[in-house]
Amino acid sequence: MTATVVVPTLGRPSLGVLLEALGPGLTKHRFELLIVDDRPGDRPQLVLPPGIGATVLDGPARGPAAARNTGWRAAWHEWIAFLDDDVLPDPDWADRLADDLAEAGEDVGGVQGVLRVPLPADRRPTDWERVTAGLADGAWITADMAYRRAALTRCGGFDERLPRAFREDAELAFRVRREGWSLRRGRRRVTHPVRPEGRWVSVRTQRGNADDALLRRLYGPRWRERLEIPPGRRHRHVAITAALVAAGAAALAAAGGRPGWKAVAAGAGLVWAAGTAEFATARIAPGPRDPLEVATMVATSAVIPPVAIVHWLRGWLRWRAAGPLCSQPAGPPPAHRRPAGWSALSRPAASGSVPARPVASRSAEGGR
Repeated sequence: MTATVVVPTLGRPSLGVLLEALGPGLTKHRFELLIVDDRPGDRPQLVLPPGIGATVLDGPARGPAAARNTGWRAAWHEWIAFLDDDVLPDPDWADRLADDLAEAGEDVGGVQGVLRVPLPADRRPTDWERVTAGLADGAWITADMAYRRAALTRCGGFDERLPRAFREDAELAFRVRREGWSLRRGRRRVTHPVRPEGRWVSVRTQRGNADDALLRRLYGPRWRERLEIPPGRRHRHVAITAALVAAGAAALAAAGGRPGWKAVAAGAGLVWAAGTAEFATARIAPGPRDPLEVATMVATSAVIPPVAIVHWLRGWLRWRAAGPLCSQPAGPPPAHRRPAGWSALSRPAASGSVPARPVASRSAEGGR
């Protein structure tokens, strides 16, 4: 079973480690390797490990969804396996990928790999480590996910309105299944290390709330259930933020000499403090509880609720007229509904509801 392996990259050092692990298996199975160079701005040539045969595509630098679309639309084969550039495949990854795809029935549109996230053995994991470890239980995570070209074509590929590595894979999986395909889990395995991050990473990741607002517009109040996304804390964040705003407004009114507002400010302040304390406690309890982690959790727990709500409102306003990504009824049908004589051996033209940008490719053979 042949396949194309697509690796979007920002040029992180982990790319070389990934390619060295992939190399022997790709050669054995004659898999095509496409690397999408998605670095912004002027791009010096990527330096790849010696002996790696790959085609490097210039990505649009609009996030992982757009980079993956660039990759699969340029691929030769019926199956496209997506890998993140910071995962480490097992030595037999290519063998198991071939087995996973060979065992996929005609109604199967995608096969997910098994993701491991190593955590410290000598202490409890930090908040960031636990967040990363959650990927191991995620549904249809594109860190290692293979899709049929026909499935991607029919549903329009990844939604490029989701610019972060956040929800874009779950949203695609929903549309693939809506088009009549099933998804299954395979047996190939990759390791996803916890990358180093600063103390404020949990605040920066709140930008994903703008993407959640788009999904709420597209899929309604039950969007989390439909996309298999665990419940969040947005309702609590709204309450905490509202209490903070009320406390500030009441304090200003009290400072202006208006009677009774001091008590309102105190009451709202207590609600904010209680909500923030509960949030911080929930994040501190399962962690290592060392002074740095506790201080980080206290500080970020005070900041996250209002930041999350601001990003949510920003997304809600931006996507107020958003509609669904159109499927591609003219694309190849699912395998179990293909007409007689249909063949996947010829290279399909690039297609998708979002027009593909011109792709510049540069061959990469050996180290450079």
